[in-house]
Amino acid sequence: MALLALRQFILLAVSGLALSACSTLALFDTFAPKDAGGVLAERDIAYGSGERQKLNVYTPRDGADGAPVLMFIYGGSWKEGDKDLYDFAGRAFAAQGFVTVIADYRLVPQVRFPAFVEDGAAAVAWIEDNIGQYGGDPERFYLAGHSAGAYNAVMLAVDPQWLEAAGVSDGLIDAVAGLAGPYDFYPWDTDVSRAAFQGASDPANTTQPVALITADAPALLLMTGLDDTTVKPRNVDALAARARDLGVPVTVKKYDGIDHVGIAGAISRPFRDEAPVLEDIVTFFNSVEG
Repeated sequence: MALLALRQFILLAVSGLALSACSTLALFDTFAPKDAGGVLAERDIAYGSGERQKLNVYTPRDGADGAPVLMFIYGGSWKEGDKDLYDFAGRAFAAQGFVTVIADYRLVPQVRFPAFVEDGAAAVAWIEDNIGQYGGDPERFYLAGHSAGAYNAVMLAVDPQWLEAAGVSDGLIDAVAGLAGPYDFYPWDTDVSRAAFQGASDPANTTQPVALITADAPALLLMTGLDDTTVKPRNVDALAARARDLGVPVTVKKYDGIDHVGIAGAISRPFRDEAPVLEDIVTFFNSVEG
């Protein structure tokens, strides 16, 4: 199926069905052609004892030897998502030269904050200890995430307690790219947030990246679509302003005509010309010395 026809098919499907963001992205993964330069090296590797504590590793097709490492954390309102539906993202980043990890994590309502952040930290600990087997260099390590996954990624970067508790070396994360993430959303104004963060102690100061970031945070790339009505672009503005006040290197990218799902969909081949999301992430990470 030609890319233009495929794009039209997916858009018709999205417009004709009441699909969640996760289901929409599943369409990208099911029907979109994958980047030939990236391959799935191994699936369902356990990084913890739980059923959802498993990850997939992608590598460049021509192999890797000391390649930079990227962990991508998917979104889904902390209540849905599946690493296998993001094969398009794993192969896309691997084709750009990154040994790429996509991990599942525990979801609401089985867990609440901070369990999903703790799972991210445990996955990072696995990467530090094991990614060399796949040709990755943990000394060049980057995080990226979309929506709730962007929150998880940024939290790992700005609140060091989670990685420290998991036994991760200090300063392992070199940079973070957040796609359409919520970073300043307290008091809770949605059922999603209330469900995910119910019971959190002192939530204004323990759950919000904008309150937790310090001058020691790694470089940030904060990305949003100007048509995003799910996670408002003001979240990017608030965190970027705070980062600048602290002297943290921060780059902001805003994309005209792109909504909440579209910013992640632009990583896939059929929608890559909608916004240079993949190019901007790769350029940013390559500009940050590990």
